[in-house]
Amino acid sequence: MHFELITLFPEQFDSFFSTSIIGRAAKKGCFTENRIQLRKHGLNKYGQVDDDAYGGEAGMVMRPEPATAAIREAVANCSDKKAKVIYFTPQGRPLNQDIVKEYACGDTNALVLFCGHYKGLDERVCETIIDDEISIGDYILTGGELPAMIFMDAVIRFQDEALGNFASATGDSFTSRFLEHPLYTRPEVFEGMAVPEVLISGHHKRIEEWRLEMRLRRTLKRRPDLIEKEVLTKEEKKILNKIKGETK
Repeated sequence: MHFELITLFPEQFDSFFSTSIIGRAAKKGCFTENRIQLRKHGLNKYGQVDDDAYGGEAGMVMRPEPATAAIREAVANCSDKKAKVIYFTPQGRPLNQDIVKEYACGDTNALVLFCGHYKGLDERVCETIIDDEISIGDYILTGGELPAMIFMDAVIRFQDEALGNFASATGDSFTSRFLEHPLYTRPEVFEGMAVPEVLISGHHKRIEEWRLEMRLRRTLKRRPDLIEKEVLTKEEKKILNKIKGETK
């Protein structure tokens, strides 16, 4: 996977690309990246990229000329790769694991990520050259750099050899339809609290049954909307009915 980043603050990505799992994935060649300073395409000697909003509205708007020029440069840098242009904005579709898998496991092998600032981006750019608009939540940030990092982190985890064990990516919350079950490690007893007996029983079938029940319990308590959207298996329905029966 190749990422082209259009940003006013390219230095913000230095630590992201050089540390932890993402840093190791970069060294392994799991992905490549290039950063374009938006002011490179600014309109004057000051590198102007924004202007007043038409209609007298408060706040500045990113002008279409620098944005379009930067996006076209980024797409050209992708050469023979199949690229998509993504703009991070509160008006975009909410990011979830399905969208992550759509980009991580689909036929797109290059992503141009436009990190917005100010009040927003001129709508004419969105209508003509942006392929997708994505939001990471119902709140406002000072810029699109953090959303871009969050998106890339989620996508890079699916790349070959990015994780030591690929099952870590495929078994996470949302990937397995429900929230993840409780996790435990050594010591077996910590401040009087013991690891559930089933997990140290060595009985793999019972362990898997326990994990499924815990996933359903946690999802029903914290994110019942996820269960309502799913077509449950016969086993899942049986466990769910048991859990609901306990609360009557």
